Order: sequence, then C-alpha cells, then structure tokens
Amino acid sequence: MDGMYMFDIDRHGDKASLYADMAAALAALTADEPDAIANMANAAALIWEYLPDLNWAGFYRAIGQELVLGPFQGKTACIRIPFGKGVCGTAADTRTAQCVSDVHEFPGHIACDAYSASELVVPIVHEGRLIGVLDLDSPIKGRFDEQDVVGCAELMAVLGPRIAA
Repeated sequence: MDGMYMFDIDRHGDKASLYADMAAALAALTADEPDAIANMANAAALIWEYLPDLNWAGFYRAIGQELVLGPFQGKTACIRIPFGKGVCGTAADTRTAQCVSDVHEFPGHIACDAYSASELVVPIVHEGRLIGVLDLDSPIKGRFDEQDVVGCAELMAVLGPRIAA
C-alpha cells in the first residue's frame, strides 16, 4: 500500500477502544509489507502518535542473548541491553510484560533518559521464539496500567507475525 494513511482513532475515548482502533490501524499498516524494520518503524510511529504522555516508544530486537536497538520515536537510546538487565532485559529474559510505575525503584534499571519515570516493556514472541520487545517510557510516574499491558500485548500479537522474518 502506498501513499498517505488515515486512521479513525478516538484518542479521547476509553483505553480499550483506543487500543482496538490502534490494533486495526497496525494491521492495515503492516498487512502487505514483508520488511520487519519498516513494520516496526510504522508501529513505533503509530504508538507515538496515539498514546499520550510518552517520551520514548520503540523496539529492541532479540539478537543472540541481547537486545539491539530497533526503530523508535524519542531521544537517542541505549543500543545494546543484555538479557536479564534492566526492564527491557528482564522482559526479554522472562518473556513477561514489565509494567514499572517508578523506574527508579526497579533493581538494575538502565537509565537511557533521565526524564523517564515509568516504563512498560512487552515481549514479542512468535511461534515460541522471542523476536524482541516493545519499550514505552513516560516522564509520568504510574503512567501505565493493566489496560496498557493488555492493549500493547494485543498490538504485539498483530505485529509479531509481521516482523518474524
């Protein structure tokens, strides 16, 4: 699909509707594109545009036993994160979402941006293989909740098969 994308996403409704709209938009954006990097880039842009109160939104790709920076929106970021280190590495190592209301209280937090106060990291697993993680940071403590965990997991369920090359 070439050209301009227009999505009917209600930013002011409830979170469940917002995430449902975003999942539909992400499915449309990535439907006919086989390139993983292009799909991650558009996913990061979509999330950045429609989720409020973020200061970083992007991806780390699982390569060997570490995460390597992928497409993102926000300030420059850490490039490599070993599995098990920080919020991203913990999500990759455990394959479970990490919803951290105050990153300064997370043991071993890796501070790429001093202004980040809360973080949500969702692992991307396809057919039993860890592909990477979605990483969202916010300057607001307690920004993320269980609805964000579920909504972002749904987004990654859409994206996973489309970046699993």
